[in-house]
Amino acid sequence: MTWLLRDGDVLAAAEVADGLAARSKGLLGRTGYEGAMVLPRTRSIHTFGMRFPVDVAFCDHDLVVVGVARVPPMRLTRPRRGGRTVIEAQAGAFERWGLRAGDRLEVRG
Repeated sequence: MTWLLRDGDVLAAAEVADGLAARSKGLLGRTGYEGAMVLPRTRSIHTFGMRFPVDVAFCDHDLVVVGVARVPPMRLTRPRRGGRTVIEAQAGAFERWGLRAGDRLEVRG
């Protein structure tokens, strides 16, 4: 099992999309999602074909959150300056987790 952590505390179960195909698909085709989708080597995302809005955290190479956004279906984000990894979750998750810019995350599995 893989986990998304902040300061040693588990925020959610995580799924890491390592390959290009997995990163391209992300959360597409799902009707909902409990957990966090980690998209390494990603600076922007799209929600074309998504069935629900997502919370998106743009993280630098150290997994420090440089920006967050809520993205509704059928949208495209601009590449985030300094972004190297994207974390996606179903809309509302970041509020529950208290996730914000400046947080240092860790993926442990």
